Amino acid sequence: MSPGDEHDSFGGVGGSGQTRTRLPEGNSGDVYGGARRPVRSPRSLITVVGVVVLLIAAIAFANRGGADPADAADPTSGTPGKTAPTAATGVRPVTGKNGAIPTGHAHDEQGAQSAATNYAVALGSTEMFTPAGRGEIIATVYAPDASAARTDELDKAYSDKQFLSGIGLQEDGTAPQGTTFISRVVPVGSKVESYTDDRATVSVWYSSLFGITGESSKNPVSEAWYTETYELRWVDGDWKVVTSTQKDGPVPVARDQRASSAQDMEDAVGQFGGFTYAR
Repeated sequence: MSPGDEHDSFGGVGGSGQTRTRLPEGNSGDVYGGARRPVRSPRSLITVVGVVVLLIAAIAFANRGGADPADAADPTSGTPGKTAPTAATGVRPVTGKNGAIPTGHAHDEQGAQSAATNYAVALGSTEMFTPAGRGEIIATVYAPDASAARTDELDKAYSDKQFLSGIGLQEDGTAPQGTTFISRVVPVGSKVESYTDDRATVSVWYSSLFGITGESSKNPVSEAWYTETYELRWVDGDWKVVTSTQKDGPVPVARDQRASSAQDMEDAVGQFGGFTYAR
């Protein structure tokens, strides 16, 4: 089929979409050469070119690497009571990292959700169980005036010998030899509870993997579900945590699946890396 035939078959660009039947001209018996193909009008060509130009412009806009927050596709996506879309909006989620923690979130509702979600991942990581890792996370995630208070509080909680022994860790927060400690937060979604220019309250719903792999482990890796609500403040060009509260669930019904072996779980966590989360 030639380009001209394809054009005629669909009734022309912008046509009604109805089927058009071409009848033979005159009494000629040559159905391939008896009918003369109509000449494409300049007006039709202009229409085709216009459609192509608009399509190219739309693709270029969608593929932009970065944009001003004002260019977000739906600036009200985080409005309380509305389900926020998870498709990319064109706003760059973060502009940098402090170690492994994303920083430089956008100064809007999308940025607040991204910050809360990325901070939930950091605060639920294995690094929180070691003094050096915990110090870096707290300094990055919390607002300066909240960081000092939270440092003392969290140091006391995470260094408690009874607590560490109860979850199978050694006094320095590491797993016994021959085992691997797993603590990973997997966000499912986030929503804005309230928002002003310098304050935001964001809830993050997530699943948590927690436990120790190894044949001798008495604390195998298990799954739990939580919703963490973060009070955020805009400080020095980024959203920072002031306080947070946690509650159980929502918890889905578990499927009838056989649990993986300790080795399979250890391999999976070691091979599958995490993500930078963003609205």
